[in-house]
Amino acid sequence: MADIVAAMAMTHGPGLTGWFQAAPKEYQELTLAATAEMRRRLEAARPDVIVAFSNDHLLNWPINNTPEYTVGIGDEHVGPADWYDEWLAMPTKYRIPGHPALARYLVNEGARRRLALAYLRHMQFDDGFSVPMHYLNPVAKVALVPVGMNCTVPPIPTPERVYHVGAVVRDMLRAWPGKERIAILATGGLSHEPGGPRYLYVDEEFDRWFLELLAKGDHDTILREVTLERMEAAGSGGTAELLAWMVALAFTDGPADVLAYMPAVAWRTGTGMVVWNEMRH
Repeated sequence: MADIVAAMAMTHGPGLTGWFQAAPKEYQELTLAATAEMRRRLEAARPDVIVAFSNDHLLNWPINNTPEYTVGIGDEHVGPADWYDEWLAMPTKYRIPGHPALARYLVNEGARRRLALAYLRHMQFDDGFSVPMHYLNPVAKVALVPVGMNCTVPPIPTPERVYHVGAVVRDMLRAWPGKERIAILATGGLSHEPGGPRYLYVDEEFDRWFLELLAKGDHDTILREVTLERMEAAGSGGTAELLAWMVALAFTDGPADVLAYMPAVAWRTGTGMVVWNEMRH
């Protein structure tokens, strides 16, 4: 039986690598300190594999055929995709080992549990996975099972739906016959509206409210009050990436530690990092 040893979430805005120095020095320092603490906690948890959830930005699937979830089942994950090289300004492409046996298990076991998961042998990567891996898995020491989500194309799944999916995946991982230590990572958000009229706007009030709810650890209130409509109002087409955080929420008990928050207009998104201390059993 596998062991869930960590759960954390962070913003994946491309500015965090592509134009990092455009933000105030204070925000740069907060980001580096928070991600260093996330990396420290991740290393202390000693995971064998990271199962990561992130919005698929229409990179792997067309807008008229976007699965709710897609699992990357490759032996190795290489990124970022060529189109993102200049935008993300990473010195070289990364190569992270996959865990194809666990990834295929999720797809097959999901079908048995009435959860349809698409899959790709060669998944392409943009900022969604690239930015968090840059900060949290910089030498590609920990294997990765990436799970792309549809947080963009209607019909977008509700918070209740993604929380349920998180609970199903949690139970599947616990039933995995191996003894892997698994870390859960959610990436996306906070408030932002990519390419829209509020591209240079951050809804600081919404962001702080959402993070305070995570800090209180009240799952019922989060699922009831952080609606798709409320996320859309905070930034169309981007803020709903917080659905990935709600997948991770299903793996946890108790409050999250909010390590940092920056209303970073220069990075075009509210920027935050959180870690949960208690895993749900």
